[in-house]
Amino acid sequence: MAVKRENIQPASLNVRKLDGKALYSHCVTIEGGKKMIFVAGQLARDKEGANVGRGDMRAQVEQACENVKACLEAAGATLADLVRTNTYVTDIDAFFKCADIRSRYFGESLPTSTTVEVRRLAHPDLMVEIDAIAVVG
Repeated sequence: MAVKRENIQPASLNVRKLDGKALYSHCVTIEGGKKMIFVAGQLARDKEGANVGRGDMRAQVEQACENVKACLEAAGATLADLVRTNTYVTDIDAFFKCADIRSRYFGESLPTSTTVEVRRLAHPDLMVEIDAIAVVG
């Protein structure tokens, strides 16, 4: 069975570019019986690429989750299709205080999950990054 790959840049997300070319795909789908969706690490950035919620872990978790949701919807999936998330945070204690937000987005699918505290993300103002894998079909 042939495998079909599609790279997706949701219209609601900013595409980081270098010399006019995208640096990565926000979402990649693989189809061959079932469709697998790989979502790149989503940060607390809005459609224009501006960082959201400086110093506010709750606002950043919410924005990163919204961005994951946008990627899944652009690929024809929902949050219920999630099977795995990886979360990188700069302050794990602050992140643990946001469990209610994470549960609101990912609680239905209850994906496998890894959370790791890191020293820094792509910009000093950013506190959380979430990547994900979903399966549909």
